Amino acid sequence: RNPWATKERVEAELARTIGTTTAIWLPRGLTRDYDELGTRGHVDIVATFASPGRVLVHAQHDPEHPDHAVMPAIYDALRDATDAVGRSLTIVDLPAPAQLTDDEGFVDWNYVNHLTVNGGVIACGYDDPLADARARELLGAAYPGREIVTVDAREIFARGGGIHCITQQQPAVPASSGTLAKDGA
Repeated sequence: RNPWATKERVEAELARTIGTTTAIWLPRGLTRDYDELGTRGHVDIVATFASPGRVLVHAQHDPEHPDHAVMPAIYDALRDATDAVGRSLTIVDLPAPAQLTDDEGFVDWNYVNHLTVNGGVIACGYDDPLADARARELLGAAYPGREIVTVDAREIFARGGGIHCITQQQPAVPASSGTLAKDGA
């Protein structure tokens, strides 16, 4: 998506803007994320840090789903990586829900795309009682002391996002950025 953005440039920009010292590059994202409206490998449906050195990772265990074939390379990259202080990563599987497809093809439904808030976690749900409950259990273990609340995310994913995606900050637009004056001028 950004041919000018080499790994070196991205790492330098992350170091400059948010102070990172270590980057972990995953080889790719989930299959559906490469469709026309996909983000071509957006990490927030693949893996997320729950705490220092602890990574929650999407796990597609059904060999009928194309993401099953994608995941070994992602796990290999994470097993070979270290965190910012040089520790090996602890990888925690977040198994995918049972449904494999929707009207558009294979789904990229996952429990990695959640939002951590004060005292809680807002998790994706998929009307899959067993998988949704297991995800709440795993997220509860990853975020002790927080209430885990599930929100049906199927319609959000159908439109190209997830709970984490739709809750990201939007910077305020400065008044001098070309907004119209009160009189419409």
